[in-house]
Amino acid sequence: MDQPPALDPSEESESADPQDAYERGHGPYQPHEPGYGLDQAGYSPYEDEIPDPETRMLAIKNAKAYLLKTSTKSGLNLYDHFANVLTKILDEQPTNTVDIIEDISKDVKCAQFRKKMDTLRDEHLILPTFQAAVKYKALFIREGGGEEDDDLEEEMGQPSLPNVMEAAFYFEQAGIGLDKDESYYIFLALKNLINVQPIQSCRFWGKILGLEMNYIIAEVQLQEGEDDEEIEDEGEEIVGEGEKEDEAEEEDEQKEKEAEPPKSTYKPPPEIPKEANGTGTNKYVYFVCNEPGNPWEKLPPVTPAQIVCARKIKKFFTGRLDAPIVSFPPFPGNEANYLRAQIARISAGTHVSPTGFYQFANEDEEEEEGADTYEENTEFEPPPVAEMVESLAMWAHHAKSILNQGRCFWINPFQKSEEDDEDEEEEEDEGEEQQEERGPPLLTLISEDEGMKDIPAWTVQTSTDLIPQYSVAILRSNRWPGAYAFASGRKFENIYFGWGHKYSPESHTPELPPPAQEEFPSGPGITETVDPTVEEEMAFRAAQEEALAEAEEGEDEELEDD
Repeated sequence: MDQPPALDPSEESESADPQDAYERGHGPYQPHEPGYGLDQAGYSPYEDEIPDPETRMLAIKNAKAYLLKTSTKSGLNLYDHFANVLTKILDEQPTNTVDIIEDISKDVKCAQFRKKMDTLRDEHLILPTFQAAVKYKALFIREGGGEEDDDLEEEMGQPSLPNVMEAAFYFEQAGIGLDKDESYYIFLALKNLINVQPIQSCRFWGKILGLEMNYIIAEVQLQEGEDDEEIEDEGEEIVGEGEKEDEAEEEDEQKEKEAEPPKSTYKPPPEIPKEANGTGTNKYVYFVCNEPGNPWEKLPPVTPAQIVCARKIKKFFTGRLDAPIVSFPPFPGNEANYLRAQIARISAGTHVSPTGFYQFANEDEEEEEGADTYEENTEFEPPPVAEMVESLAMWAHHAKSILNQGRCFWINPFQKSEEDDEDEEEEEDEGEEQQEERGPPLLTLISEDEGMKDIPAWTVQTSTDLIPQYSVAILRSNRWPGAYAFASGRKFENIYFGWGHKYSPESHTPELPPPAQEEFPSGPGITETVDPTVEEEMAFRAAQEEALAEAEEGEDEELEDD
């Protein structure tokens, strides 16, 4: 059969109907496009003999790209569908394939949406809400039960459980807090914690947000004797390590006697010891969990080095206690230690109470170092809410502030015992020159806190102005965003919901590394002199010749006088 004569490309482009091109899904090709001439009879860019092979390859790539376009409805593309259809045909090789090609295409397309099942029944999807319900179900299970058990708990003097729901009610009036369901889950989780651990008092500290998971924090005071056992265990480990260190030192001394290399004169600064459990920054013990129902994990005590380093860095929490802290300066510990350091900093700066609610047992020891204990004032008369809002002097800190040293109570790191050597006595003299650092005393008014440029340190307001007789005084910390406190009569509470970061009016700038140390000390015996210029050498020679000439003239005059 004779083929119709090929048309001139220019004539075809002019005679092409735009409506027909729109129905084909592509406009008429222009002469500069790779697909120009594909719809002409008698011309195909896929033949063996093509004047321009680069144009053919570009047209093939454009065609493949068109076939790879993904459908917005099914999410499939024509290229993969054709490949699956051809694979099915070659595997099965049916007769009269051209007659059933539509059915094969339909079967391949249906197989993409059919779920692969190994059972006769459909698999049941476990919803996230069901998984959460299973987790929270363990909080509602009561072990034992009965009125007799309740009487036994009261007789044994079980610690009083904090009323989390009551505190959540007061904070909710100011738009602060968690969902009621989550607050109740935390309430039950604290009850389980008290039943497991030997706890004397417990309090819901707050919630710190993380990138992957959050931290729910419980502030706990253990019963007497529990902290001492931990200290003894730590001491035994230290003694064991000390014996190993002594053996290692003896081996090192023997090696040094054989060949003594040059020794460094650098002496690292003394390590500042951490405060004992139950005092200062380690006054309370903290337990954390990611969600109510998960097991509680105890945070380790905080050290001064961790607090000092935490002030220089700013890191987001991940929600994993074993996550490393990558920062400069390097942080001495993992995320559990960094979390404990931030909790200590937030507690020292934001835990406040109405002025006069607490008082010292001995008024003469208010400013002494041991004045870190206080008691509740039974004669305290709560002021009205209007007075609590008008002046910041109606609020006071009941947590000891942290010094620059990283401790609540200053200690001289150079102080040694009387049995030390003469070299250590010289270090004692240097240590005596250090001035003792003192912070603000306990129960200091928050009105004395310094602000941040034009931002005050605290903001106080009422929960509502419409019903002032039933309003609550709400205090918000601007230095630690997320720290709040309320006061209503003799009831008050502190709580924190935030990322655990301190507010800074300027952007955070990491600390720069220290300057490079000089390799050799500069001096006339070591520093190399600069080479003189030609003019300086000529002037030096002329000065030497003049000096010789004057010396010769002086000798001649002496001879003449003789």
